Amino acid sequence: MRDDVWLTEGPVGPVVRPAGGGGTTVLYVHGDGDRPDTPGHVLDLAGHVALRTRATVVSCRYGARFPAALDDVHAAYEHCRASGPTVVAGERLGAGLAAALLLRLRDLGAEPPPCAVLVSALLDLTLEAPSLRLNASADPRFDAAGLRRRVERYAGGANPADPLLSPLYANLHGLPPVRLLASGTDPLLDDSLAFAARAARSGVTVDLRVLQDSSFLPAETVDAIAGSASRWTRGADVPAPSR
Repeated sequence: MRDDVWLTEGPVGPVVRPAGGGGTTVLYVHGDGDRPDTPGHVLDLAGHVALRTRATVVSCRYGARFPAALDDVHAAYEHCRASGPTVVAGERLGAGLAAALLLRLRDLGAEPPPCAVLVSALLDLTLEAPSLRLNASADPRFDAAGLRRRVERYAGGANPADPLLSPLYANLHGLPPVRLLASGTDPLLDDSLAFAARAARSGVTVDLRVLQDSSFLPAETVDAIAGSASRWTRGADVPAPSR
């Protein structure tokens, strides 16, 4: 963690604050709900996001099973929103939870975040996307069998096509602006492509960017969150991103 941001433990997870931050919060949902702690790379990312946006970044913790995991993310969002505008972002399973949160808030008639950023998003827990097979060999860290076991544990016997488990199958009308990041070698690429197409047909403002490979994702994630916060957050002290 950098010495120009402060890391504290909050009621819903680690909190990273920059010096002289504004009134905006970024709720980041990491991609590994099986871990009781927040992965170190997420805290490093949170530090960069906090410095770029001058926003407080909350890396929320959530349970390893559905629907408790979604309940945890929802509670974290309500906690953050009490302090001001809250941008929602997530990676992999965390991005799927962020998308499910948008659906739940819409269906409850609750105030949505101004925007969401979904990175290498796991949006289809049926795991039938062709990119899971075609791109699996492109990422030596990707464990297809391990992903299937984890998804089975997470769903806990629920229908994997349930829209709150697999937002790709949801009615996407009325969602806030969504930015999606993926890479051309990502086994989850098809989830982002299909979600972007369905969201656009539903009238949602969508910004999809497919990078050459996943090594570019960390830097682009910071840019995407900063750019989305700058564009869509109203009345908050969020500077425009610089390259």
